[in-house]
Amino acid sequence: MAGASLLTLLDDIASVLDDVAAMTKVAARKTAGVLGDDLALNAEQVSGVRAERELPVVWAVAKGSALNKVIIVPIALMLSAFLPWLITPLLMLGGAYLCFEGVEKIAHKFFHAADNAQAKNDLLAAVADQNIDLVALEKEKIKGAIKTDFILSAEIIVIALGTVQDATLLMQAAVLVGISAVMTIGVYGLVAVIVKLDDAGYYLISQPKLGIFGVVKHSIGRGLLAFAPRLMKLLTIVGTAAMFLVGGGIVVHGWPWLHHLIEAGLTWFNMAGISMIWQFSWPLIANAMVGIVVGALVLAIVSTLTKLKATRG
Repeated sequence: MAGASLLTLLDDIASVLDDVAAMTKVAARKTAGVLGDDLALNAEQVSGVRAERELPVVWAVAKGSALNKVIIVPIALMLSAFLPWLITPLLMLGGAYLCFEGVEKIAHKFFHAADNAQAKNDLLAAVADQNIDLVALEKEKIKGAIKTDFILSAEIIVIALGTVQDATLLMQAAVLVGISAVMTIGVYGLVAVIVKLDDAGYYLISQPKLGIFGVVKHSIGRGLLAFAPRLMKLLTIVGTAAMFLVGGGIVVHGWPWLHHLIEAGLTWFNMAGISMIWQFSWPLIANAMVGIVVGALVLAIVSTLTKLKATRG
């Protein structure tokens, strides 16, 4: 009997872990947009730091990110337990914020190109200036990165919570802790790899170019040096696109009439005999379009309020 009870307990535990794993996978897919943006933003935050200080800075921000999630997860679980009706509005706000952030990023790139270039030049000049307090500059970058991470972590946790809000409190806690651990380790592990790609390239190029292996090393090194900046640009583009897809998707699901309208479009495609590729792409395109429109509206409201505040001030 005792053995049977133990086997039953182990089976129950395995079943629970399987459920947690399945829910965590769903939550991870839902938070992919924020993850892409988080990865790109944190890789950018470390740019301008001297090579020997890149990994310590990433580690410091990773610890700050873990602390952020230690604060956010219990608050999210308390909301789920005592104010479950608040989860959907928070999801909608998080989705709208993602859309706003995506549109703002694009608008800033196209309408403030000179400011972006000047900021980058100022940062490079500060790093090169021996009179600049690099410790203070580094602490400021870490502080800013942790603050940014707090906002993105809150979005990740709220979105993940929305996928498991009908589960038990224990299951919710397991999924949120799992998502927090995976996101923190995954994001900052990848950031650490990305920021050291160019160093790896320089190291390979500095090796003696002897024989076929030396030629291969130099070729790989040059490839890494060329690949690193392109990877950063790709991450930024993919992260921005994912923000519209995820944010727009959250808004669509929060407004049933809009969700039904998109489904009606899918039904029409099916009846019209349009190819499966377009039928598969339509929800993604629709979510992205909704995300862009919502983001533009929020940006317009925020810009108007900022101008009014500046005028009154």
